[in-house]
Amino acid sequence: MSPPPLLALQGVTLTLGGKPLLDGADLSVAPGARLCVVGRNGSGKSTLLKIAAGEIEPDGGTRFLQPGASLRYLPQEPDFSGFPTALAYVEAGLGPLDDPHVARTLLNDLGLQGDEHPAHLSGGEARRAALARVLAPEPDILLLDEPTNHLDLPTILWLEAKLAALRSALVLISHDRRFLQDLTRETLWIDRGQTRHLARGFKEFEAWRDRELEEEDKQQHKLARRIVAEEHWLRHGVSGRRKRNMKRLAGLHHLRAERRNRVMPTGDVKLEASEAQLSGKLVIEAIKIGKSYGERVIVDNFTTRIQRGDRLGIVGANGAGKTTLVSLLTGALAPDGGKIRHGANIEMATLEQSRASLDPATTLQDALTGGGSDTIEINGERRHVVGYMKDFLFKPEQARTPIGRLSGGERGRLLLARALAKPSNLLVLDEPTNDLDLETLDLLEEMLADYPGTLIVVSHDRDFLDRVATSVLMSEGDGRWIEYAGGYSDMVAQRGKGVETLGASASTRDSKEKPAPREKAAAKPKLSFKEQHALSTLPGRIDSLREKCAKLHRVLDDPQLYARDPAGFAKASEAFAAAEADLSTAEEEWLELEIKREEIEG
Repeated sequence: MSPPPLLALQGVTLTLGGKPLLDGADLSVAPGARLCVVGRNGSGKSTLLKIAAGEIEPDGGTRFLQPGASLRYLPQEPDFSGFPTALAYVEAGLGPLDDPHVARTLLNDLGLQGDEHPAHLSGGEARRAALARVLAPEPDILLLDEPTNHLDLPTILWLEAKLAALRSALVLISHDRRFLQDLTRETLWIDRGQTRHLARGFKEFEAWRDRELEEEDKQQHKLARRIVAEEHWLRHGVSGRRKRNMKRLAGLHHLRAERRNRVMPTGDVKLEASEAQLSGKLVIEAIKIGKSYGERVIVDNFTTRIQRGDRLGIVGANGAGKTTLVSLLTGALAPDGGKIRHGANIEMATLEQSRASLDPATTLQDALTGGGSDTIEINGERRHVVGYMKDFLFKPEQARTPIGRLSGGERGRLLLARALAKPSNLLVLDEPTNDLDLETLDLLEEMLADYPGTLIVVSHDRDFLDRVATSVLMSEGDGRWIEYAGGYSDMVAQRGKGVETLGASASTRDSKEKPAPREKAAAKPKLSFKEQHALSTLPGRIDSLREKCAKLHRVLDDPQLYARDPAGFAKASEAFAAAEADLSTAEEEWLELEIKREEIEG
């Protein structure tokens, strides 16, 4: 018999702005649970956690918290007001029997001294202080809303190991796939206001979700056929007893109401980058460049060559100089020494991490158009801004909404919309995954795989780098940067370890605490997202090229062609040679990828 839940929500309903956000949602948290809550941006994930934490009251339903059970909740935007120091903020979360020394130890482990003023903390430092506050008491239940936001990879790895070692029940919301895969054993999906439970971790969720939606489509198709059959009876059927006919007519009305009241799944974001003309083959060349601030060396004697079509991922701890390196490579910052050379016809679009360019008072429409217009140019065509907004799941009525009133996910989609609207052949993305839901991340990855230009991306998301990057540039400390072929897992396999954990601050950690493990992926490389995409599309391209070669071969088989049309013969010969060369290249690429796939799977 399973133990009673520590925390349970049953039949929770909540309406915001006249629209039901949660409609009969359930949540059950057993002792030692490892549960993730997933769903589209705006589906009510954070709201459900706030109800579970007792922060807000639902319109209906019940909340049960086992008497004596301790609970701590990490919101996306913690409130530091009224606390003179970071340590005072963390200590305020301790219970009467908790050890106050744990608060300072955790802060030190997370790279903070404790005497920092909360108003002066960066986004990453604020997130670390908030984590220390909820982790220090080691509660029975931990509710964590986007705990990895604004954290660098070393801190994410430390947090992953810390949570894995805790006895607390965990409820997680996160966009970091690898984090969810490593930590969860249950999944709660919020879809159109209702919850569906999967008794397996996030690794199994996406395949299960697709099966559920496919089954729902089948049921809707059956419902539509039943309605057609009943309507045919209504118009052409032979009348029987009136009572029976009225009952059947009422059933038809019920079927129609069922179809009419069905809430459709949220649509997908439509991501398409505005393409400029192709750049030259060479995009960026850096020769022995360096950059220092005082005695601190950010980049030391660094050389690299980025060519058209490369997808370069940049990783390292916060403060390693990732953004500075990108600024050097793109020409926004001059090096202290060395040389930067840019290729011909470079048109760059950027997505910055800080979102400082977003004026909270500016409306969504003006942020996209630049103000004073209701149209925007995409790939050389003028589009109404409302239509473009819909591609990114914004509603028409949000056109005049000030940016300050948008959620974190909406601001992330707005930045993407602005960056992708600008014609480019070089995309520079600084932490593009922050606040995006998993479905939007999928579409962003697909768009980047098809993007014909060059990509430079700074990210702490390991799964995203595995799917997107063709090489990873890693900070080795003291201004040294080394480039590794493949995605993040490939870098780990070549380097023998991932991004180091919290470095010097980790030396203060309790020696009994379990250290952060090496990346599991180091033991087994995997195909990058671009390689998987190529492996699935190359067979079709090979068949098309073979058909083209066969058609040209039949043309050249005509013995009278040369005498009749020498120019046509020459043109067909050139086309045949080019098609054969393309076919040979495609077959070799497919063979290499297939061999790599077999080595990985075998």
